[in-house]
Amino acid sequence: MLLSRKLPGRLAGLPSGRRAKWAVLLLWVAIVAVAVPFAGKLSDAVQSKSAAELPRGAQSTRVEELAPRFAGGELAPGLLVYARDGGVTAADRAKARADAGALAPLAAGRVEPPAASRDGEALLLTVPLADDDDLADRAKTVRDRAERGAPPGLRIMLTGPAGNALDMGDAFGKVDGALLAATAVLVMLVLLMTYRSPLLWLLPLLNAAISLQVTSAVVYLLAEHAGLYVADGMSAILNALVFGVTTDYALLLLARYREELRAHEDRHAAMRAALRRAAAPIVASAATVSVGLLCLLAADMGFNYALGPIGAIGVLCGLLVVMSLLPATLVVFGRWVFWPRIPRFGDAPPARTGLWERVGRLVAPRPRLVWIGCLAVLAALSAGVLGISTGLDRDHTLTTTPSSSLGRHLMAEHFPGGQDRPLTVVADAAAAPAAGPAVARVPGVARVGRPAPSTDGRLARIDVVLDDAPDSPAAWRTVRDMRAALAGPAPSAVVGAGAASELDLADAQAHDRRAVIPLVLGVVLVILMVLLRALVAPLLVMATVIVSYFAALGGSWLLFRYALDLPALDTQVALMGFLFMVALGVDYNLFLVSRVREEVGRGPAGPAGHRAGVLRGLAVTGGVISSAGLVLASTFGVLGLMPVTMMVQIGLLVAIGVLLDTFLVRSVMVPALALDAGRGFWWPGRLARAVPAEAPPVPQKV
Repeated sequence: MLLSRKLPGRLAGLPSGRRAKWAVLLLWVAIVAVAVPFAGKLSDAVQSKSAAELPRGAQSTRVEELAPRFAGGELAPGLLVYARDGGVTAADRAKARADAGALAPLAAGRVEPPAASRDGEALLLTVPLADDDDLADRAKTVRDRAERGAPPGLRIMLTGPAGNALDMGDAFGKVDGALLAATAVLVMLVLLMTYRSPLLWLLPLLNAAISLQVTSAVVYLLAEHAGLYVADGMSAILNALVFGVTTDYALLLLARYREELRAHEDRHAAMRAALRRAAAPIVASAATVSVGLLCLLAADMGFNYALGPIGAIGVLCGLLVVMSLLPATLVVFGRWVFWPRIPRFGDAPPARTGLWERVGRLVAPRPRLVWIGCLAVLAALSAGVLGISTGLDRDHTLTTTPSSSLGRHLMAEHFPGGQDRPLTVVADAAAAPAAGPAVARVPGVARVGRPAPSTDGRLARIDVVLDDAPDSPAAWRTVRDMRAALAGPAPSAVVGAGAASELDLADAQAHDRRAVIPLVLGVVLVILMVLLRALVAPLLVMATVIVSYFAALGGSWLLFRYALDLPALDTQVALMGFLFMVALGVDYNLFLVSRVREEVGRGPAGPAGHRAGVLRGLAVTGGVISSAGLVLASTFGVLGLMPVTMMVQIGLLVAIGVLLDTFLVRSVMVPALALDAGRGFWWPGRLARAVPAEAPPVPQKV
C-alpha cells in the first residue's frame, strides 16, 4: 500500500525533476527522430481492397476470400460505356474495339469485344483489373486511354468498381494535407484566444503534432508487420481525434499548473503537484476514450474493427506526450512562458467574476427549473431523429457528383440496372449445374453467366446480373431470395459482390450498433463509477451524454437534409457519432465532476459545502473546458471540408454534439443536477454523508 501511494508522486517527479526533465526531453527527441520517417510512410499502408472492408463471416466476404482461387484472381472490372443518341456508328464501334486491344496488356484477364445494347445506342467494354492498392492508378489509365481520340458526339464514361475506386482515390488524395493544415490553424486560433500569449499556444499544438507523428509511426509499423488494416479515410479521423484529445489534455494540465504556480515558489514542485492532481481526470479520460474505441473489436465491419485499436493507439500516444513531454517542456521554460499573464507565487486566485462564476450564480437559485429547461431544449432537437433515413446511395457517396455515377446512370439507360456491379455465386463444382438454374428462376435476375471453374477444379463461379441497381431495396430482396433458393440445390454456395456486398454491409452495421453501443455505455459507466466513487453521479452524467447525443443527431439530420440536401445518413454515421460523442462528451463532464468532487471534499460538511463545491468547480474549470470543447469541435468540424459524405456527416455530428455538451450540458445541466440532488449526488460514496473537510492547499516555499 505504501508503494502504491508513493508511485504517483515518483512518476510525477520524472518530467518535473531538476535533472530528470532533461532526460525526458532527450528521450522525446530520440523518439521523434525515429518516428518521423515511419510516420511519413503511413499513406503507403492504406489498403483499398474491398475484402478488408467487408463484414467478418459474411457470404460476400467469403466470395472475396475465394476469388484468388479463380483465374485472374481478385478483379475489379472497369466498365467503359460508349453512348450516342440515335445509335452508335461504325466509327464508334471501331473506337471501342481499338480500346479493347490497347487496354488488353493492362488487364488482369481477357478483354472481351464490346457488347452492344438492345437499343443500339450504346456499347459496353469490360476491362478486368486487379483489385489491389494500384487499382485507382490503373483505372485512371483506362479512362484516359478511352477518352483519347473519341469521335465527335460520342460520350465515353468509366464506371463499375474500378471507376468507383478512382473517384474515391481522387477524393481522399486531394484533401489529407489541406485538412491537417486547416486543423492546425483552427486549433492555433482557439489557443490564441484562450491564452492571449505569443508563445504558450505553441506548446499544446507542438505536443499534438508530436502525438500524431508517433501515432502514425506505430500504426504504420503494425500495418506492415502485424497485418493491421488501414482504410481510406481513417487518417482523417485519426488526425481529428489525436489533435483533439492531445490538446484537451494539454489545456487541462496547463490550467492546473497555473493554479499550482500561485501556491508553490518552485516551479518543479508546482508541476509535481499539478501532475498529481490532474493525473486522475486525464488518465480516466484517456481510459474512457481508448477503452470505448476498443469496444469496436466487437464489430463485424472491417473499418469499424480496425478503427478501434488505431484510435486507442492515438489516444494513448496523446496521453503519454502530455504527461511527460509537456511537463518537462513547461518546467524548462519557466513561468515566463505564460507572459503577459504570469502567475506569481502567493498571488491570490483570480476574482470570481468570470463567465462561469456568473453562470453558476444564475443556476444555483432554481437548479431544478434549469435542468428541466435544458432537457426540454435537448428533447426538441432530438425530435429530428424521428425523420432520419439511413443508407446513402452511390450517387451521394461524395459531396460532388463523381464521374463513375454519371457513367452508371448512362449505362442504366441502355443496360440492366445491375450491370455495373454483377453478383458472384461461388459453389462446389458438383453443385454448379443445379445452382445456375436455381438462380435464373429468382425474380429480379436479368442474366446468369456460365459457370467458370477454379484453378484447382473444385469450385465454380457464376456471374449474375440483376435488373435493379445494387444499392436499391429491390436488389437486396433479390439477393435474399437467391440465397434462399440456393440453400436446397447448392447448400455450399455463397453469394457476394454487387448488391450482396451492399446488403451484408448494411446488416453488419446494424449488428455493430446492437453490439458496440451497449458495450460502450457499460464500460464508460464503470470507469465513471471508479473515478467518482459514486453511483448516482455517473448515472446522471451518462444520462445527460445520451440525451445530448440524440439532440445532436436530430439537429444534424435537419442540417444534412434541409441545408446540405442529403437524402440519408451513411450507415457508419450513427455508430461513429455515438462512439465519439459518448467517449469524448463524457470527458468534459468527467473533468468538471472530478473537480467538483475535489472542491466538495475540501469544503464544510452539509448542503452549504456541497453547493459551494459545485459552484467553485464550475468556476475554475469552465474556461479550460470551454476552450477544450472549441478545440475538439474544430478538429472534427474540419472533416466537413472533405468531399466524402460519410466524413462530412461524422465531422459535423460530432462537432455539433461537442458544442452542445460543452456549453449547455456540462456548463448548465450537470451543475443544476448536482445542485438539485445535493449530497445524494455522491451516493453511496463518502461525500454523500456529512464528513470533515479536507484542508485546502496553501502556498509553500520549496
